[in-house]
Amino acid sequence: MKNILITGGAGFIGSNLSLALIEKGYEITVLDNLSPQIHGDNPEETSPLYLSIKDKVTFIKGTVTSRNDWEEAIKKQDVIVHFAAETGTGQSMYCIEKYTEVNILGTAILLDILANKNTTVKKVVIASSRSIYGEGKYVHPELGNVYPLHRNEKDMLSGDFSVKYEGEVNLKLQATDEESKIHPSSVYGITKQNQEQMIMTVCPTLNIAPVAFRYQNVYGPGQSLSNPYTGILSIFSTQIRNNNGIQIFEDGKETRDFVYIDDVVNATILGIEKEEANNEIFNVGTGIATDVLTVANTLIDAYNIDVPVKITGKFRLGDIRHNYADMTKIRKLLGFEPQVFFKEGINNFTQWVLRQKIEEDNLESSLAEMKEKGLLK
Repeated sequence: MKNILITGGAGFIGSNLSLALIEKGYEITVLDNLSPQIHGDNPEETSPLYLSIKDKVTFIKGTVTSRNDWEEAIKKQDVIVHFAAETGTGQSMYCIEKYTEVNILGTAILLDILANKNTTVKKVVIASSRSIYGEGKYVHPELGNVYPLHRNEKDMLSGDFSVKYEGEVNLKLQATDEESKIHPSSVYGITKQNQEQMIMTVCPTLNIAPVAFRYQNVYGPGQSLSNPYTGILSIFSTQIRNNNGIQIFEDGKETRDFVYIDDVVNATILGIEKEEANNEIFNVGTGIATDVLTVANTLIDAYNIDVPVKITGKFRLGDIRHNYADMTKIRKLLGFEPQVFFKEGINNFTQWVLRQKIEEDNLESSLAEMKEKGLLK
């Protein structure tokens, strides 16, 4: 399988995957709309992600919501890696039509073409997300494994950010495995669940192998430093470099599983190349939970810029408290082991950031949008 189409291939993960696959001898086609939110206002001249691949791939500027663009991009492809998506969790709660159109309709058009036209496609890899789980997996002292629903707004307004299940607060956080309950708490999460389920359901009926990767919080050199809607490391970095204080939501003890870009690329390549990945769904993370306050302080130390850290007690509706990946399945079936952990990854990331121009800090405008929509409390 030599020819690979990567939708969203000029994005953060897509461009890194493109370059890695080219080194391995694959022929890469990229379908990407060069969204200004990710690439800036003049992407074909200034986007480092696009410029890193433009002379090395067959590039199609287009959108996954266009049947014509899909049909052009799919020609002679053996594998499709479908990354193109709208990705902001908070933004998805008020740009609902846009997120649904790009993420769900875009995937539906792909599957409709595969189902009704003769193609050479043998495998489809879909970028799913840890967001489909909603809150993570916990052990209840009496009930065993439980999957709590969204936290109560009234509790959070009073400063109680704990996760409860039927009133019980003495819950023990567990790593979330692939068999865990799926109950997303945002429109973004719902669209990723839908994408994953459509790919995993339809492709086998067409004799096409599907693979789904539920990526945790991906970070590393190359991610957008100007997008105020996604990427906590980028958002904090831009605040610090502008000498602005960092605003921490809730109490700063909420955790995420931060997985380095090189590890994500390596896991995805295993999914492309290994038959053991066919018809399977995998978590991609490190299996380690890191709290947001630790992230902020680590970045301040790395940049050696002393800015105040304010724990605001504010919160966004739809945000989860904790989630980190159980990596057992991907280790067993694909032999994947993360190689870059938080300390090394943050060092690599911050050294790269320091070589970039300082972006304007647009966080306040994005927060104002969410507050206007009733999502920021």
